[in-house]
Amino acid sequence: MPAIDLSIVVPCYNEEESLGELHRRLSLVCRHFVEAGNKTYEIILVNDGSKDQTWQRMLDLAALDPHLVLVNLSRNHGHQLTLTAGLSVCAGQLTLIMDADLQDPPELLEQMVGIIQSGADVVYGRRRRRVGESTFKRWTAALFYRVIQRLSDTPIPREAGDFRLMTRRALDVLQAMPERHRFLRGMVSWIGFRQEPLDYDRDLRFAGTTKYPFSKMLRLAIDAVTAFSIKPLALASFVGLVTAALALLLLIYSLISWIAHRTISGWTSLMAGIALLSSVQLFVLGIIGEYLGRLYEQSKGRPLFIIERIVRSSESPATPAPPSESHI
Repeated sequence: MPAIDLSIVVPCYNEEESLGELHRRLSLVCRHFVEAGNKTYEIILVNDGSKDQTWQRMLDLAALDPHLVLVNLSRNHGHQLTLTAGLSVCAGQLTLIMDADLQDPPELLEQMVGIIQSGADVVYGRRRRRVGESTFKRWTAALFYRVIQRLSDTPIPREAGDFRLMTRRALDVLQAMPERHRFLRGMVSWIGFRQEPLDYDRDLRFAGTTKYPFSKMLRLAIDAVTAFSIKPLALASFVGLVTAALALLLLIYSLISWIAHRTISGWTSLMAGIALLSSVQLFVLGIIGEYLGRLYEQSKGRPLFIIERIVRSSESPATPAPPSESHI
């Protein structure tokens, strides 16, 4: 693909209600980008196996706007892999990543470009306020960032999501990273180069409900910890040493009780000791299993995602779908 000035990549899952407003605001922002002296841009919408009319709505918009590039995945792959799929087809010298819910305002692009022009390679949005989010979500998010900062050797900025603008060289390094369990904001931080924050207030969703319930947030947190730290393995070793010491004390206590003929009275403490050691063993095995499971899945070498179809401005939405494409 020939290089262009700006790519905007937006993963979409069941976002039919937001696509019209999303397209309107992105088009307006891109027109201002062109008026500032730039020439070309593309808006890449990636459909992550939506169950509603998201894909059809995308095709309707593409029939009216030659700047749209549509990517349809073969099934639901999850937010991080969907974003990766969109990044794999973009050709921009600058790439803006954002979600379709419009909680992150695209109008910040002009300020982000100004920071890039001052020498930065990455400008990431840092949430100053989270309008409409529950106390529980804000508290768990703050806790997560504190935990990941303590565990990871890579500094990961607090209150920074995937909303960010990157230069081509930063994106090329990101695309060369083959992890299956991806935590993109951490991966971008790991790249290095000059990265600058841009503080903003996060808005309410334009329409619909969140596609990131607590279970998915928990899975993303586990992916982040296992991808950027081996300290949980060290924690497992430490817990094992502590419980081994407790087991030794319990053994000494049991021998003394046997010699003193008080073994019957120690039944409660014995059961408590067995329960303690069993639970700790399962905890340690669980940590090791998380890492081994990720190694196993990575070793299979399957594609990170499968693209069923790409629709560009030169292709009519009514054109039959080409053969499936898989990308690693």
